[in-house]
Amino acid sequence: MRVCKILILLVLCAFTVIGQAQEDSVKTDTVRVMDNNPYRFRIRQVILPATLIGVGIIGLESHWLQYQNRELRDELRENIDSKFTVDDFSQYAPMFAVYGLNLCSVKGRHSFTDRTIILATAYALMGITVNTFKMTASVERPDGSSRNSFPSGHTATAFMGAEFLRKEYWDVSPWIGVAGYAVAAGTGFFRMYNNRHWLTDVLTGAGIGILSTQAAYWLYPTITKTFFRKRYKNIFISPYFSKEEKGVSCHIAF
Repeated sequence: MRVCKILILLVLCAFTVIGQAQEDSVKTDTVRVMDNNPYRFRIRQVILPATLIGVGIIGLESHWLQYQNRELRDELRENIDSKFTVDDFSQYAPMFAVYGLNLCSVKGRHSFTDRTIILATAYALMGITVNTFKMTASVERPDGSSRNSFPSGHTATAFMGAEFLRKEYWDVSPWIGVAGYAVAAGTGFFRMYNNRHWLTDVLTGAGIGILSTQAAYWLYPTITKTFFRKRYKNIFISPYFSKEEKGVSCHIAF
């Protein structure tokens, strides 16, 4: 029963992010237009990842959360006959899906070069944050193998990729993002199933991954302007749908 609750929690985290994006939609009788500027900071984008990270940090000292960690670990161990190392590969699936879809002629928001800049920025932010926490917190793994359990790097990578996939292909179909988050949630679950991480490790990793990608999009205009000499002030991208046609309009203010 506890395992089912955890799976529901991870899925709810995923759909909360999707739901936040849906709130940005504006519908009319014939046209559906989304506020599609991914570079604009919105405070509500921070709420979910900050909450997940906060729960994990509190769990470093909270006896109640540590008890929940142990109870979940013990429940999983009772029903495990063998490990499934799918999480070693699934952590990368959402980010690779962005490039795979493009190779299949499903165009995302950015070109190959621009999306690579964003992904590299997100991966750097995520890696620095995760490793800083690992070195300072020094939490022992559930299997006792080392003291770098907090937070889960696999989960952070998976959720970073899922948010990247969602942002790049939201205009094509919201379900692409849903699929990415489902894979990310599964990665977090298998980190616990394989006795490599505590629940609070996974929650914090998910928050770090989501926030890293969001921050990468916020930083993208500054990075490209500073290092790649892209000189523009604002980019406005909006899809349009009607009975006669559909497409995406782009306006660049220099």
